[in-house]
Amino acid sequence: MAIQTARKTGWRENYFLKAFLLGLGLSFTIFLPFILVDGGRFLFYGDFNVQQVPFYRLAHDAIRSGSWGWNSRTDLGANFIGSYSFYLLGSPFFWLTIPFPSEWVQYFMGPLLILKFACATLTGYIYIHRYTKSSDSALIGAVLYAFSGFSVYNVFFNHFHEAIVCFPLLLSALDEYMYRRRRGVFALAVFACCLVNYYFFVGMVTFTLIYFFLRLICGSWRISVRDFLLLALEAVLGVALSGVLLVPSVLAVIQNNRVSNPINGWNGVLYNRNQRYMHIIECFFFPPDLPARPNFTPDSESKWSSLGAWLPLFGMTGVIGWLQLRRKHWLKKMLWVLFTMALVPFLNASFQLMNSAYYARWFYMLTLMMSLATVLALENERVNWRRAVIWNFTIVTAIAGVIGFMPAKENVDGVESWSWGLMDYPTRFWSYVAVSLICLGLVVYLFMFCKSRKAFKRGAFGCLSVVTVLYSIYFISLGKTQSDYTWDHLIPYQLNGGVNVPLTDLQVCRSDFYESIDNAAMFWQIPSIQAFHSIVPGSVMEFYDSIGVQRDVGSRPKVSHYGIRGLLSVHWLFDDDSDGEYFAGREMDETSMPGWAYYGNANGYDIWENEFYVPMGFTYEYYLPRSEYEEMSKGSDTAVGHRELSMLRALVVEDEDVPKVEGLLELLPEEMRHFSERGYMDDCLERAAGACKDFGYSSSGFSAEIDTRGDEMVFFSVPYEPGWSARVNGQEAEILKVNVGFMAVAVPGGESVRIDFTYETPGLALGLALSILALMGIIAYFSILKRMPERGGPKYPKLMRSGNVPGWAKKNGVAAQRPIRLRRKPKRAPALPPRAPARPVRPEPPKEQEEKREQAPKRLQPRPWPQFNGPEHVEAPEIEQKEDNEE
Repeated sequence: MAIQTARKTGWRENYFLKAFLLGLGLSFTIFLPFILVDGGRFLFYGDFNVQQVPFYRLAHDAIRSGSWGWNSRTDLGANFIGSYSFYLLGSPFFWLTIPFPSEWVQYFMGPLLILKFACATLTGYIYIHRYTKSSDSALIGAVLYAFSGFSVYNVFFNHFHEAIVCFPLLLSALDEYMYRRRRGVFALAVFACCLVNYYFFVGMVTFTLIYFFLRLICGSWRISVRDFLLLALEAVLGVALSGVLLVPSVLAVIQNNRVSNPINGWNGVLYNRNQRYMHIIECFFFPPDLPARPNFTPDSESKWSSLGAWLPLFGMTGVIGWLQLRRKHWLKKMLWVLFTMALVPFLNASFQLMNSAYYARWFYMLTLMMSLATVLALENERVNWRRAVIWNFTIVTAIAGVIGFMPAKENVDGVESWSWGLMDYPTRFWSYVAVSLICLGLVVYLFMFCKSRKAFKRGAFGCLSVVTVLYSIYFISLGKTQSDYTWDHLIPYQLNGGVNVPLTDLQVCRSDFYESIDNAAMFWQIPSIQAFHSIVPGSVMEFYDSIGVQRDVGSRPKVSHYGIRGLLSVHWLFDDDSDGEYFAGREMDETSMPGWAYYGNANGYDIWENEFYVPMGFTYEYYLPRSEYEEMSKGSDTAVGHRELSMLRALVVEDEDVPKVEGLLELLPEEMRHFSERGYMDDCLERAAGACKDFGYSSSGFSAEIDTRGDEMVFFSVPYEPGWSARVNGQEAEILKVNVGFMAVAVPGGESVRIDFTYETPGLALGLALSILALMGIIAYFSILKRMPERGGPKYPKLMRSGNVPGWAKKNGVAAQRPIRLRRKPKRAPALPPRAPARPVRPEPPKEQEEKREQAPKRLQPRPWPQFNGPEHVEAPEIEQKEDNEE
């Protein structure tokens, strides 16, 4: 960086506003066509359509209705804060929708994405502009970051953009502390990043630690013990301030079995898929693949891993040029460290708490460093752009040649044939190759024909804007071609909330949307056994695991497990198959679903009714200890999935709770431990006869009324969680964990026995108290610092204190800061005897001065192409000379 000249004031010269408006304009141009096509909505495909859109609507309505505790419409029921803090509860963009009606939320998805890209451009500029000579080049870097391949790829995951927006603020706050000792800003940045998304915050912590210590080692920064401890205190206060969401989220997430799978063995040293190495490398040189359709490396098992890091227009050219520069700089070392971490599994896993699942969801941090390297290369005269372009062109053509022309032998029905190319979609593949080569051609054009700074600046902004808009539109268009449901089902039948379905009990029973669009019930906001949601209570996973149903990112029980339809109080099944023949031949998937009858058609669905429906809340006569239940096999020749059939005949009780139910229930006799389809129907009829006569959900839980003949156990198929408490007729009642993950309470005999379950989010009170204490701590911290005397800021060598910045400091970004002058008065030098006045020197005539300038040797310019330097800053000649000598 260089010493800054005086700049004009006013909003026209406000580059922060320019960055925001530029990002807003580009993103508006990208998303507007799709919003218009979808009737004012923005719809994409996959997870965006079936998770992001219904999640926003569900959370919006829950917040407005005050149902912040338990949510009955998420899978079998879920902790609302614990389940949705990862997706949107910490997002300021989500909270912008709260004042508006529920029906408007679907129309906000596009405008919110536009706003997110604009904010990412602004925050990218806030970080990058510190290190550039020109604000215009910092603006280019901000666009590269905000519209990188990672950002465009993760339109698919709408909630990832909050992390993209916040991360530059974290680094910028750290820089402010290290360069200017500005207190408190880092604590607020840590709080914002942690509150927005705890998962991404883990990766940010890893990156920030590397960034901090690497820059200390490189000599960019120096810090005293006192300042280091204060910085650590700010980090702790920032994390604690986010406790209101962080603590409940942690308590919810640790129940998930996906977090207990650490990376180990050879999988921590080498990726088990060799194509993954190619996928990682190519994502820097080509626009991103579709998340669910990796084209360059179809068998890399990297779907949805967020592998995208391409920078529009420049690609890796600027990064290569910067890395080839013979100059010691912290950013070069940082880039090499990050590239190495991307290729080593256990280092890559350090950004997600060493989990074995492969994700590259930290690449937005890498793209920020790549964007900074690109604009620093643009401002450095020594970068050999011709060599960088040749390197980039060679790598692009090599990857394209190998994947595009490698012969492959195929065997189809015993017939061998040969084909050319390893990609799945040739047209899409060659389109990506063309985009990369065209961008290289545009870079060459800029350096060859845009000679002046003004022409280069205009050309760079113009080319970058066009490339950004076109490649983003192409990517989104490809994604929309993968969505078959958008127009024929999602818009007409899901987004309308199921208003045309004439069923009155959809809110108190559960429904089944078998092989329909994911989260169809969530669009209608009704309880269902089908759910696509990653964060649910651990008891849900425990239950499904016990009956042999896989539960990872979604609950999708097959019809072979017909028994759980009765156990979980499923009354209606919606079939969106146009043939309406799922049940005609009593064959769905592996076996039949007994006891279902066709009801009618409404809202694009054939509706089927469960003739053996068991209402929520029912009683038992028998119990079965958990240990004996575990001994049962998960299948048999006569009955499929008979473990859930046993739960309809006997209440499965934890071994330690057996004494509590022995007086109320009888042990299931051995001769009754045989299950069949006919027995399932009889058990359903018996359970329905002893079911609650009234049941309903409330904002704090649920309640029911039941008539009982004596003391009995009443079972509710609501997932067991520590936050539940129960009252029977106003008296506190103990909740037992039964049926491998659900709840039951003992009730006395009588008519209209009242049962109330109340839920309080575990950890919410503790998290709120932690946030309040942290807020008080931050206020005290500021108050104490106000009274403390200034200690002169960071310690730099004496040469810097006098205003002369050495080359080593300038190379590491220190020269951008104003010289730091100590407040204490310098010691006065001893008085010297007066000197005789110097003889005046007669100035030379102008003609002789001109001749001397022409005879002086001109300085060599090693860079072969014109250089873009913005008009706002100038280099100080003495600093430039010092840097030359240093290198």
